[in-house]
Formats: sequence, C-alpha cells, structure tokens
Amino acid sequence: MPMIETAPNVRLHVEDWGQGQPVVFLHGWPLSHEMFEYQINQLGNEFRCILIDRRGFGKSDQPWSGYDYDTLADDIQAVLEALDLNGVILVGFSMGGAEALRYLSRHGSNRISKLVLLGAAAPRLLKAPDFEEGVDKPVFDEMIENTIQDRAAFVESFSKDFFGATILNTPLSSKLMDWFHSLIMKSSPRAFINCILTFSQADLRADLAKVDVPTLIIHGTADKIVPYDLTARAMHQGIAGSRLISYEDAPHGFFYTEWPQLNRDLEAFIKEEVPVTVE
Repeated sequence: MPMIETAPNVRLHVEDWGQGQPVVFLHGWPLSHEMFEYQINQLGNEFRCILIDRRGFGKSDQPWSGYDYDTLADDIQAVLEALDLNGVILVGFSMGGAEALRYLSRHGSNRISKLVLLGAAAPRLLKAPDFEEGVDKPVFDEMIENTIQDRAAFVESFSKDFFGATILNTPLSSKLMDWFHSLIMKSSPRAFINCILTFSQADLRADLAKVDVPTLIIHGTADKIVPYDLTARAMHQGIAGSRLISYEDAPHGFFYTEWPQLNRDLEAFIKEEVPVTVE
C-alpha cells in the first residue's frame, strides 16, 4: 500500500481497499488504522475504504513535531488530494473525530459529502474558566507522567477503561486485548505524549458551526475515556442538523464491543439519500 508524502520528510501509510463510495477512516489515539478491522471486513465489500495512519502512529513516519490539529488536518488534505478523492464519507473515531472537525473547519467540505463522529474527543475536554464542566488538568498530567515512567503499564490500565473491562465484565478476550496493546505500542513515544497535549487542550467549539455536511454522531453512554455528556451532547447541539445515536452502556471502544450494530448504522448512513437544498 502507498506511503503518501504529506509534508517534507513526512509520509503517511494509507490502505485503499474496495470500490465505490469512498469512506475515509481516521483512527483514535493511541491506535492505528488496524483498529477498524471489524468495520472493513464488512464495509469493504460495498465501499471503497481508505484508512490512514496518523503521523507518529502505525506504519506512518514518526516526525518529532506536527501533532497539533491544524497540521494533522493538513495531512488529511494531502492524502485526499493525492488520491483525488471526492464525495468522501469522513469517519473519525475519538481523536480522529476531532481531526475531522478541524479538517472541515480548515479546508472546507469540497471533497466531503458526509461526516461520522464515533466517540469523538471534541469539542473540548480540559476544564477552563468558561468550561467549568471540563476535566481537571491533573488528570492529563498524570497520563503523561505515567507514560513517561512506564508506557506499557499505562497502556494496560488505560485499555481496561477503554473497553469497559472489569472483574465481572470482560468484553474482549485476553488475546484480543494483547493485540490492541501491540498496536498501541507501535506508536512513537513523542507522538503519544504530544497527542495527549493536543486532544486535552484543544478547543473546537467554534469548529462545530462550520460543519456543513450531514453528520452522524455515535457515542457510548458508559464512555470513561471521552465522557458522553461532555462531548456527544455538545457536538449534537453545535452541529446544525446532526443526528445522535447513543449506544446504551457502551464503552469508548464500541467499535469492537458493538461492532455489528455499528456496521449496520454506518452502512445505513452511507447509503442514505440526502435531499439537495436549493437556495
């Protein structure tokens, strides 16, 4: 599969499978495009599925800098231009959802026909004077410190909350959990930490109003990583005409735990005819 140069000395790994309507997938932190295996196995039979490894993750190059949302949005634009994609369904999970919002705000919707936000880490997470309901800064500071001290141990603990695993509830087999752990540990330590800074500090509230394509928001109500009330409701209120589907009691990692339902919802939204607005 091609490596597409998006900036000097920065090449992104891109998978391009299937034919038909182009669907571009943006993965979450701190995974890679491989997280979408359970979607591509089905959707790839009907659509052209393009999966991008974010810089610093998966099989893409690992530059020292460029992990802010503006640069990441420019990377997406470079890939869409290189593949000459139009009418794209843009699907972003977690941090990938935030990237998708910044992409539309920064580059517009000329190449995009619809947007899907899956457990998106937006529009704002960090507590601030004008956002008192946000997450306290020490929470993110601790994530960074634990990453510096023992990234593998942090990932193991983080993954349990990610998938809603408890003593009484084990939605993933130990082997599948090991696989996700291995995907995460392929990431650059520098990108790993810098992306925590990016998704924790970014304020995308103004970006929401710039979304001008049909938008589907899907979020788990039991999400411990990106809290439902803090994000899903705010995005639904801020994006005109958006649709919100709530997966009751689902964790952040619902792309696996709820994958049959997610695939049905994605397929229905992709195929749905959208009325043309005549001005």
